[in-house]
Amino acid sequence: STLLCHTYDVAIVGAGIVGLATARELILRHPTLSFILLEKEKELSLHQSGHNSGVIHSGIYYTPGSLKARLCVRGATLAYEYCEKKGLPYKRCGKLIVAVEQEEIPRLKALYERGMKNNVRDLGIIDAKGIREREPYCRGIMALDSPYTGIVDWRMVALRYGTDFEEAGGTIVTEYEVNDISVVKESPAGSSEGMKYPIAIRDKKGKEVRCRYVLTCGGLYSDRLSQISGCSPEPQIVPFRGDYLVLKPEKHYLVKGNIYPVPDPRFPFLGVHFTPRMDGSIWLGPNAVLAFKREGYKVYDFNARDFADALSFRGLQRLVLKNITYGIGEMYRGIFIGEQVKILQKYIPELSQSDVLRGPAGVRAQALDRDGNLVDDFVFDGGVGDVGSRVLHVRNAPSPAATSSLAIAEMIADEVENRFSL
Repeated sequence: STLLCHTYDVAIVGAGIVGLATARELILRHPTLSFILLEKEKELSLHQSGHNSGVIHSGIYYTPGSLKARLCVRGATLAYEYCEKKGLPYKRCGKLIVAVEQEEIPRLKALYERGMKNNVRDLGIIDAKGIREREPYCRGIMALDSPYTGIVDWRMVALRYGTDFEEAGGTIVTEYEVNDISVVKESPAGSSEGMKYPIAIRDKKGKEVRCRYVLTCGGLYSDRLSQISGCSPEPQIVPFRGDYLVLKPEKHYLVKGNIYPVPDPRFPFLGVHFTPRMDGSIWLGPNAVLAFKREGYKVYDFNARDFADALSFRGLQRLVLKNITYGIGEMYRGIFIGEQVKILQKYIPELSQSDVLRGPAGVRAQALDRDGNLVDDFVFDGGVGDVGSRVLHVRNAPSPAATSSLAIAEMIADEVENRFSL
């Protein structure tokens, strides 16, 4: 990809699903402005957007009235409409949240109330017989039935957002790893445009793009991109790796739709679940362990800077202390597959260790504050000085960001319009 012209009205850094959805939304709203999207990898949407369980969430878990809940419910509706309109394959295969022990039932009922308050479509509660009708091999005493939950290949969706952006006149440049964002004092050589494009974005190879405004959607690197333009180091991104197991093909008959546990409020993650994929495979997992590399998908991937950054961060130290036994348990289950299978057998007793293989992994960007709290909502940052008024960093986008991507894009675009008065 060549830089034909190097001045643009708006540059967006980061072509994951959030950056792509937002770039698309902005160019559709402002067809007369010029946009460029810069991505450090050779391809788009390789990291979180290409390593996730591929679920279209319906919005059950989130606090009623919260932004997260509203974005997820609206996002799911928009995602289904988008896939229909563009002819992208998806399956509305539904989801059961299954209680296997009596003490989980009050939590399950509370989840049902939450889902109803969030206007989740078609939600119901079913008994053991209802569970067997939906999932013949699943055992439970009561379940929340969410037929509106579905599956899709989010990377395919993200790439389609990119196509829309380019068809609307946007430029996408790959292999452009931004390492400097600054205000330039003089106009580009040979240009009579004066100070129309005061921001310079440079990459590691010394290439430069000039623009009026910058939006960054850096995913696993959102904190470092913010620091480049002089913002605070917090919230810091701490990478958690989730390892999946996969079911052997001859055992696919055991699972029809998504099967999830009742989440334990003491722990920050949803727990291991059964998820059918668009390609017909079935993933089991994930666990959640600290990753020693921000984009490290293998168990032994290691990056000294990422590791040091994470371990020296007070917020992570606090999180670890609060969840030490859970964390050790997760690491143990990550190493010994049998331990993970034991948990899965509570739901599908017929499952045995010989039915599963180690599968892919994902790394999730978890924003943490210095007290060890997981940051759950949007964090926008501009920073200080001349750059600050022209840069907007999306330092955290609320999960589930793929499901909510079109709704998140509307919100970020509103924020961009307000800050930069586009």
